[in-house]
Amino acid sequence: MPASRPRRFDLIAFDWDGTLFDSTQIIVHCIQQAVADVGGTVPSDTEAAYVIGMGLMDALAYAAPDVPRERYAELGARYRRHYMARQDDLSLFPGVLPMLAALRERNHWLAVATGKSRRGLDDVLRSEQLHGVFDGSRTADETAGKPDPRMLHELMREFGTEPERTLMIGDTTHDLQMALNAGCPSIGVSYGAHDTAGFEALRPQVVVHSVRELHDWLLEHA
Repeated sequence: MPASRPRRFDLIAFDWDGTLFDSTQIIVHCIQQAVADVGGTVPSDTEAAYVIGMGLMDALAYAAPDVPRERYAELGARYRRHYMARQDDLSLFPGVLPMLAALRERNHWLAVATGKSRRGLDDVLRSEQLHGVFDGSRTADETAGKPDPRMLHELMREFGTEPERTLMIGDTTHDLQMALNAGCPSIGVSYGAHDTAGFEALRPQVVVHSVRELHDWLLEHA
């Protein structure tokens, strides 16, 4: 870390889907299609959106409770097939790249803490030409899934940061609960997968309603 320290946070960790990446609705539809493919009861939009950010096995168990566990591999494969067919429709939310550039200029370390797989995250980072923007990342298949705090614990050890100087930003209660479990401050964003009604109990610093509002808050308070 250069001598000019950020005002409050050394490490800023972002969730991916629904926070930086405009993928919520496509993920919901892919989950629903995959469950239908294996003959399960198709989850509602709300039920499918709830699992975004969770590790794969936990997500499948919640979204498709009547699908036998021995069919989870097939269900996961069907989801990946539907998702890959739609990935060209996905993009970063407008304003994300300037926000990340501004934070890097202020010498924050930037990380991703996501329920995606390592392969899935690496693929999308390549497609969005984001290599070099993030200093670190953790995915659900290489550590514990949210809301277990292990992702944040590992990132804090990697960068030598304390919980109070580590900020987690996400669009789901899983993200905010993970931050609370790790002893880290958090920010909730309202434009992703979860209704914000459940955010207040998890004590985020603020709930923002656009990338522009998030950008402004970070420049003012981070």
